[in-house]
Amino acid sequence: MLVPEDYTNESQKRYGRGLYPRVVKRLLDIVCGVVGLVFFGISFIIVAILIQLDDKGPVFYNAPRIGQHGRPFTMYKYRTMYVDAPDIKEADGSTYNAPDDPRLTKVGAFLRRTSMDELPQILNVLKGEMSIIGPRPDLAEEVALYDGEEPLKLALKPGISGYAQVYGRNAIPWHERLALDVTYVKTQTFVLDVKVFFKTFSVVFTQEGVYGNDEGI
Repeated sequence: MLVPEDYTNESQKRYGRGLYPRVVKRLLDIVCGVVGLVFFGISFIIVAILIQLDDKGPVFYNAPRIGQHGRPFTMYKYRTMYVDAPDIKEADGSTYNAPDDPRLTKVGAFLRRTSMDELPQILNVLKGEMSIIGPRPDLAEEVALYDGEEPLKLALKPGISGYAQVYGRNAIPWHERLALDVTYVKTQTFVLDVKVFFKTFSVVFTQEGVYGNDEGI
């Protein structure tokens, strides 16, 4: 547990305990996850071949993240960086993300730009560690920098896409994204999730906010 226990318990009582997040949303996640397995399977065949032709490294990157209620888990991604690439941080403590990042492989740059690197997280959804829609998960060292109400983000399961991803993404400062995540936690409804779900496709298609200081947003 990486946030104060009393804060987590309070969040758990107030948010994420209703019928929709606990039952209905989980059922929707399973349905979407099963459908998504088809797209993941097709993408895996293509991406695995491209990665092997590019730098012959592993296909997946097992990313350590902090999930609901501060529980650590392994988030699956297609690997986009060279093996053993160094960790680079922004001034606010968030992960460095830019189109000219020298750590990106040629295939990785394409996967990152199109958000295809996130497709393996369908497996996390089916395992119950993530949801289709929810706050994006952070690293342990990023969680340690949470301030004010920001730990409320951990009241819900992290998502493949989320409110902050479709209304700003990496184009806005990290703490502003956290504020949007907290807003989502406090206002989560089925209607809001549907809006975020469909807006995700337009954001991915237009590649808005993929990188920090993106002029597209």
